[in-house]
Amino acid sequence: MATHLTAPRTAARPDVASIQRRTLRLLFTTQIIGGIGVTIGISVGALLAARIAGTAMAGVAQSAGVVGAALLAVPVTRIMARRGRRPGLVLAYAVGAVGGVLVVLAAATRSVPLLFLGMLLFGGGTAANLQARYTAVDLAEPARRGRQLSLIVWATTIGAVAAPNFAALADRATSGSGLPPLAGPFAFSSVAFVLTAGVLLGLLRPDPLLTARRLAEADAPVAPPAADPPAAAAAAQAPAAAPVGARASRSAGMRLAWSVVRGQPAARLGIAAVAVGHLVMVAVMAMTPVRIGESHADADVLRLVGIVLSLHIAGMYAFAPVVGWLTDRLGRRAVILGGVGLLLAACAVAGTAGHHTPRLSVGLVLLGLGWSGTMVAGSTLLSESVVAGVRPSVQGFSDLIMGLAGAGAAVLSGFVMQIAGYPVLCLLAAVATVPLVALALRPVSTTASDKEG
Repeated sequence: MATHLTAPRTAARPDVASIQRRTLRLLFTTQIIGGIGVTIGISVGALLAARIAGTAMAGVAQSAGVVGAALLAVPVTRIMARRGRRPGLVLAYAVGAVGGVLVVLAAATRSVPLLFLGMLLFGGGTAANLQARYTAVDLAEPARRGRQLSLIVWATTIGAVAAPNFAALADRATSGSGLPPLAGPFAFSSVAFVLTAGVLLGLLRPDPLLTARRLAEADAPVAPPAADPPAAAAAAQAPAAAPVGARASRSAGMRLAWSVVRGQPAARLGIAAVAVGHLVMVAVMAMTPVRIGESHADADVLRLVGIVLSLHIAGMYAFAPVVGWLTDRLGRRAVILGGVGLLLAACAVAGTAGHHTPRLSVGLVLLGLGWSGTMVAGSTLLSESVVAGVRPSVQGFSDLIMGLAGAGAAVLSGFVMQIAGYPVLCLLAAVATVPLVALALRPVSTTASDKEG
């Protein structure tokens, strides 16, 4: 059945497909650069924080980046709702670049407050990378939403997998300039964010969100609500006063997003999947470099961390197209539950690996695969469960909840690591998946794209 994005109602309709192809190509490229920027900093963030502030505070410092990404999702998505995706993404990357510079200054001065502020702003890069996945589905056909969203998630693989191994190179390259150890990667991150922001500022035209909104408004008088079953179902369950179209761009916010999500069970499941998957991943991943550092000399730590985190990031992103295909083919809930199963396996393997690096690597790969399942399926389910007018705000609300969940995990992970050790941390991370399993097993209204029922 034709949708408001595919029905040839006006002469402009054939351009939608070409705009979407151009948007996907641009996002694919910028995700590579942005992925390098985010990951090269994250790979050494815990180590740098541990040396400046101590092991227990390493998790707090990592959480500052997660909190920054979560909090920045609010103003970024508000800007997107009013002016489109392009200015929001550019702002987020620019803030991340400033954060990277502040972390470098913190390392040079050994200033803990400056380190936390820098990590907080550094989260802008993560916020931008996360919002890019939603940009990919603004003009996507319903039957291809999972695959096109996962394509942008997968694009991060190229940069992010290599980035941890660039950390040692960046450190050596900047050592002659007087920068302290572990500061160089953050300097490289800032350069990557500035480059990505510049490319998006110049080339993300026309804006996909504004284009989708104009198409939806043009179709509103003539297209029946059932033309897009997911949107129609969301509209039926959303509050009666929920704005649509241009009106939403002026008034949409976190309060409205919560009211929409509260009335839509599928949206709640999507947010829960994204948040819990991220919580488990951050809790285990954040302390893995510290775990490696417990049993290896400084000369080997960066090399081993680079290998292990590269494998972990490959698990997160490399199979995203397959996850997206399964999401469209098997349904959203099935892939969410599969992702939870992989997260549980990851906690079991990593938690019992001891100081055996190959087994720890296997656990981190499974951790990445589980995150991919919950992220792709949850994000797709969320995006198709709400009307276009409030979609940016709901997506920002999801990233806020996801970020706060990950931040809480990162904060607690350092203390759990110091008090009880890495195996207990993995056990607690596994227990955190129980509420998501219960929610996913509850019957919810299915959408046209969710072929479970």
